[in-house]
Amino acid sequence: MTIGASIDPNKIEAPLERQQRHSNGHRSQTKTETRRGRYIQARPAKGDLSDIAFDATIRAAAPFQKQRRTKDQRLAFNIRKYDLQRKVRVKQTANLILFVVDASWSMAVAERMSAAKGAVLSLLTDAYQRRDKIGMIVFQKDRARVVLPPTNSVELARRFLADIPIGGKTPLSAGLKLAYETIKREELAHPDIQSLMILLTDGVGNVSITKMPPQDEAYKIAEKFSEDKIPSVVINMEHKEFDKGLAHEIAEHLDASYYCLSELQAEKLLRTVKGEIGF
Repeated sequence: MTIGASIDPNKIEAPLERQQRHSNGHRSQTKTETRRGRYIQARPAKGDLSDIAFDATIRAAAPFQKQRRTKDQRLAFNIRKYDLQRKVRVKQTANLILFVVDASWSMAVAERMSAAKGAVLSLLTDAYQRRDKIGMIVFQKDRARVVLPPTNSVELARRFLADIPIGGKTPLSAGLKLAYETIKREELAHPDIQSLMILLTDGVGNVSITKMPPQDEAYKIAEKFSEDKIPSVVINMEHKEFDKGLAHEIAEHLDASYYCLSELQAEKLLRTVKGEIGF
């Protein structure tokens, strides 16, 4: 696999909070309403007695013991209903990292594809134990297709990614639509999974899947990611002298982090992705 020359990512905008995704280099965690997971704090039970935090309940009631003392002093410790505290738990969650790659013709397409494949394989090498899934969609000519269904298998990835056609026009909206559908399907099947879409593009769309103008159509589909709070990253692969700002515009509609990389290397892409998921 040929990798382009090394260059540091120039992160020019990353204004978003990532749904508790960043965790200081630790595994992604999410709050859970079940009794499974690590107990991290307590909150008022408000009638929910399913997972009482006895230590926090005692601390809440302790300051009032003197005034609650009864004449016969039968109660060693007096707890009222409003003292009850319920446990707040967190559990480790799996990530779905979905690469969505522009495979239409450009001078950078081979470099873009090589970097994406390298990052996918690198992430998969330790994804199995963490239950992470990695997938890849490419869009070119008049359609988008899943070239790697979400998986944690390196061997499956090598087989699926061996031969990916490139060239043709840029159906950006088709790529975004398929990415959205893929993520929603995985989240329905695995409610605890945390998704992240990595879009490698110059932001140009010139093929529609409806009667809307291609660019407007892409923006409308991108807004679904924002509405559903699906975290996204846009990697702009256009060279600065030719950049029309369209990748940045897509990032705005996605409500995504935005990086500008005039050259791309698998190692740099991998570092960017790991930074986004808090590794």
